[in-house]
Amino acid sequence: MTLTVAQDLFIGGEWIAPSGGREEVINPATEELIGMAPVGNRNDVDQAIASAREAFDKGPWPRTPIQERVAILGKMLDWLDSNRARIIDLIVQEAGATRMLAEFLQYGIPMKHARTLLADALHIKPKFAPLEITPDFTGSKVLGTAVTVHDPIGVVACITPYNFPYFLNIGKLYHALTMGNTAVLKPSPFTPFEALIIGEAAQAVGLPRGVLNIVTGDVQTGELLTTDPRVDMVSFTGSDKVGSLIMAQGAATLKKMHLELGGKSALIIRADANLDKAAMDALGGFTVHSGQGCALTTRMLVHNSIRKEFVERVGMMAKHMKIGNPADPSVQMGPLIRDAARKRSEMYTEIALAGGGTLVCGGKRPADLKAGYFFEPTLFDNVTNDMRIAREEVFGPIGVVIGFDSDEEAIKITNDSDFGLGGGIYSANAGLAYEMATQIRTGTIAINGGGGTMLSSTPFGGIKRSGIGREYGPEALLEFTQPKSISFHAG
Repeated sequence: MTLTVAQDLFIGGEWIAPSGGREEVINPATEELIGMAPVGNRNDVDQAIASAREAFDKGPWPRTPIQERVAILGKMLDWLDSNRARIIDLIVQEAGATRMLAEFLQYGIPMKHARTLLADALHIKPKFAPLEITPDFTGSKVLGTAVTVHDPIGVVACITPYNFPYFLNIGKLYHALTMGNTAVLKPSPFTPFEALIIGEAAQAVGLPRGVLNIVTGDVQTGELLTTDPRVDMVSFTGSDKVGSLIMAQGAATLKKMHLELGGKSALIIRADANLDKAAMDALGGFTVHSGQGCALTTRMLVHNSIRKEFVERVGMMAKHMKIGNPADPSVQMGPLIRDAARKRSEMYTEIALAGGGTLVCGGKRPADLKAGYFFEPTLFDNVTNDMRIAREEVFGPIGVVIGFDSDEEAIKITNDSDFGLGGGIYSANAGLAYEMATQIRTGTIAINGGGGTMLSSTPFGGIKRSGIGREYGPEALLEFTQPKSISFHAG
């Protein structure tokens, strides 16, 4: 099945034929053609950056009152909502997300986040400093103060991955555009259409020319964005290895870096935990979107007194998951994005076995699925935190169980990681779980499942190799601005 979607680049408010030709985009569940996507090259990137630069330096957008920007961006969300079914079909076919995941997380959450960002932006006001009385050389006293305002940074390059493409495209653009920046969006070549449809929304509501530009392409296209001196900021989501390369590429021009990178997050399950809820959460921690999520809790730290029962429960649930084409609403887990991702999961299965891990379930391709890039939910027990399978991000449906005997040991194991993005604790003692959470070095942590959703007004991001900066909430909006103080005195 092919979809009717834009097949050109969106530059300067117009659809432009790509200089680099077109390439096939395939459905990872069926390996069938979805459509022909444009491929941008150096000329297209240059044109997109020039368009964004002119729109920022000479256009109305940075100087438009925040209330008017919010109104226009709100109309874009309305247009996207009117195309909800079409976008969800795109998410299922391009990213291989199950229909439930596509509807509620990959589409519903970013739309909720974006509307919250617009509302939060209206509350960002100039901040006055306390009055200071200072004697001057004449003997008089000067009454002075200052106001801090938040200027847009300029041109923002938004580079997004394949796992949650629509979610991340909307998130990055709405942070940047709301605060008066202009943007060049570069999606993954595996999932270009979930970006290009946002260009349709921008054109439909009359977003000023050049404020949003969308170019597709390979690694070289991204490098052109991260090295060009006309780009003021890079907002990237992806692996820590690529994030470090992007940081190096932007160093020569001293760009601001906003990096949301990988993770190897831990889910701590104490002896007093509700095992039914903890096991369900643990299963999702390595099977949601086939494990292709940066904040997923793929390390399960389980108290040794309940570890055997816990492993049996999770293993049994994993074995009974329905795997297949996510277009089927009853399917619980879809494919990995491409064969290279599946081979990576196979490689890490071998690494775990060679390291001494005990395979509880999975570890291979489903025998009944001949097409598509599927891999069974895979669980390992008897893992120690020094094994590669416990330290490196797989980005596939593989979870590991590590035993512990005390809260102090659990905290130590959790913090012994190169990453620090997500995490969780299950315990009947919520107060103690909170105290443990304060000692864990991570950007986010959920107690007994957290708030029931990905909250829209709380910052999301990590520490260490999990990234720099935050997304969502007022704090994240300010990441896309430059504070400027304007001082003055009475008299």
